[in-house]
Amino acid sequence: MGAFLETDRLVLRRFTAADEDDVFALDNDPEVMRYLTGGEAVPPERIRNVTLPRLMDPARRFWAADERATGRFVGWFALNPTGTPGEADLGYRLRRAAWGRGYATEGARALVRVAFADLGLRRVVATTMAVNAASRRVMEKAGLAYVRTFHVDFDNPLPGTELGEVEYALDAPPVRQGMVSA
Repeated sequence: MGAFLETDRLVLRRFTAADEDDVFALDNDPEVMRYLTGGEAVPPERIRNVTLPRLMDPARRFWAADERATGRFVGWFALNPTGTPGEADLGYRLRRAAWGRGYATEGARALVRVAFADLGLRRVVATTMAVNAASRRVMEKAGLAYVRTFHVDFDNPLPGTELGEVEYALDAPPVRQGMVSA
């Protein structure tokens, strides 16, 4: 399947059914899921019947990320509409083996460029738990700035939930008007 986007070290492509094992491994790493599920295991049926179909849904913008040099699955990136016209939510989830290598920042920056240059969006937003310092750093390195801290009531709150969720955002650069000569 062809690439949607290539960066220096990543290839972003649409998900396929063949990605099931990689998605299962990703979503069952307790450290990867620490700020999402508290590290609880995700049953294979949920991956097969809920998660993978959502990632493969053509109406949504999720892309599998592979290392360009090896073809190895490193995770996924997303740029999904928020419900506000001209705005999308940036997301990413990477295998632990890919952490600390700059892949999240590289993929996030590339999607921000696509959001403004190719998709014509006006704003990119992203959220995470306030205690998720690594994800916050990626948002900042991708050009997003802190907007606010907010609190959500969860049925089973994770440790750190009491500190809230944070929102980051970046607005599209202003359109430059061409010079007219007489």
